[in-house]
Amino acid sequence: MSSYGIYGADVAQPDSVQAAAQACLAAQGLPDVVIANAGISIGIDPARREDIDVLARTLATNVTGLAATFQPFIAPMVARGSGRLVGVASMAGVRGLPGHGAYCASKAAVIGYCESLRGELRGSGVSVLTLYPGFVATPLTARNRYPMPFLLQADDFADRAMRAIASGASRRVIPWPMALAAHILPWLPDAVFDRLLAGRPRKRREGE
Repeated sequence: MSSYGIYGADVAQPDSVQAAAQACLAAQGLPDVVIANAGISIGIDPARREDIDVLARTLATNVTGLAATFQPFIAPMVARGSGRLVGVASMAGVRGLPGHGAYCASKAAVIGYCESLRGELRGSGVSVLTLYPGFVATPLTARNRYPMPFLLQADDFADRAMRAIASGASRRVIPWPMALAAHILPWLPDAVFDRLLAGRPRKRREGE
C-alpha cells in the first residue's frame, strides 16, 4: 500500500531541506525517485545593485536548493544500488536571454550540476535525468510580457515528465518541438542570436 506525506522546507536553506528529507526517510523509507523542481524567476537589471541580491536569491533557490534536495538521498540510494534523481532545468539554461540573467544563469548551473552528478553516479545503479521544460502555464510565467510558443498546461507537462522518468532517459526536452531549438540554439552565431532577440521585452523586475 502506498503512502504519502507533506514535509515543509525552505529550499534556499540546506539545513531546512535536510530536516525535511530526514523526516521523509524516517516516516516512509527511501524513495525510488527524487524530483528537484523548486524555482523562482525574476527579471534583473545588471546595472542595479539591488538586483545582485535577486541574483543571489535565485541561485540559492534554483541551484543550491536542487543540490540540497538530492544530497540526503544519494548515499542511501547508492548503498541500495538503485534510484532516480530528476533535476528540472529549463530551455532558458541553453542560452542567455536579455533581462533573464539570474534565471538563465541558475538553469545553466542546474544543467551542469546534473551532468556532473550523472557522471559521478555512473555504475552505481542511481541514474540522473535532466528535464528541459519550455513554457509551462504557472504563476511563474503568468506575468511574462512576450510570446510563449508551445505553452503547456502544468498537468500536461507533469504527464510528459512522468513518461520521461519512466523511460530511463538521461535528458528530455518538453515539449518535443522545443528539442529542435535545444539542438540549434547552442550553434547559432552570436550575431544572429542577438538580432533575433532585439527589441524583445525584458522580464519584469521585482516590484514591477
